[in-house]
Amino acid sequence: MHYLSNLWAALDFDSLREIVLRLVSVFLCLTVHETCHGLAAYALGDPTAKLQHRLSLNPLHHIDWFGLAMMLVAGFGWAKPVPVNPNYFKKPKRGMAITALAGPVSNFLLAMLMLFGARLMVDHAAYTTANQAVFDFLMSTAILSIGLGLFNLVPVPPLDGSKVLFSLLPDRLYDNLLRYERYGMILLWGLVLLGVGDDFFNRAIIGVYELFCRVVGF
Repeated sequence: MHYLSNLWAALDFDSLREIVLRLVSVFLCLTVHETCHGLAAYALGDPTAKLQHRLSLNPLHHIDWFGLAMMLVAGFGWAKPVPVNPNYFKKPKRGMAITALAGPVSNFLLAMLMLFGARLMVDHAAYTTANQAVFDFLMSTAILSIGLGLFNLVPVPPLDGSKVLFSLLPDRLYDNLLRYERYGMILLWGLVLLGVGDDFFNRAIIGVYELFCRVVGF
């Protein structure tokens, strides 16, 4: 019993709370992102994501556990890609671009929602430790969601920005680039590990964050 008492006393519950809230933020941002990919594809006529139960806000349907661990540790991670069959689209290239954009756009909208909730708390909620924790969660989730949205707009396969960029290319070039899409992950890993564009990316996150704050009245 004495050992258990010492163990209990040694636990840093503030750190544990931060870890839990961080996990919830990551789950929320990734789940919304992937679900909206599936919803966009479904709205354009592709039932693949629906048939594979990916039109769900249950994070267990979307989480890639290694990608989740990387996001927590390195700030760079991923979820399981939503399956999309462009053959269902009337205009496959345009359909793929819209489906790809749905993910980042959903993250920006989620960030706006988080910031609006934080603004309401500032205006109407009395200060308590619990309210401060909720406020911090809303603000940190907004920043994370903005970062995820911007990162996915980078035009390097397999990120969403590449699908938007490829859709603007002639059909022959588009088909050729799709064949080499799987090698984009190697390039992406290299860019991340080397820190290429980190300063620009961080400034972009801050810029979008400040813009959204002004929109909601902060």
